[in-house]
Amino acid sequence: MAEMKAQYLGGLQVECEHLKSGAKLKTSPQAGQPEAGATFSPTGLCASALAACVLTMMGAYAEKNGLDIQGAEVEISLSMAEEPHRIGSITLIVNMPPKGYSDKEKKILERVANTCPVGNSLGELTEKKIVFNW
Repeated sequence: MAEMKAQYLGGLQVECEHLKSGAKLKTSPQAGQPEAGATFSPTGLCASALAACVLTMMGAYAEKNGLDIQGAEVEISLSMAEEPHRIGSITLIVNMPPKGYSDKEKKILERVANTCPVGNSLGELTEKKIVFNW
């Protein structure tokens, strides 16, 4: 059985639904197209999924090991590439809250961030860069 569904609404708008919870989100085209910028673009949603995955992986490690990363935020940017038309690069700037992490904790959290399944699923043609601000 499907976990999610997507429906084309017209006007380059798509509504996605998580079937178990009923949560919905809409997408609109990326910059340079009609109706652009009304909400997440599919490519922006992909980059946001990478950021959410990174934070989830870090959060899972932190909670299991008694660390507090609440308040961590990620700034997300992406650039497009051609031949084939795709996401060329995604840059995540992870801004960590000032919680006095040790050098060892920082190193482990950075390593955990790079084990994210979304990042591992993006192909070699998509450059992924994660920068940490401690």
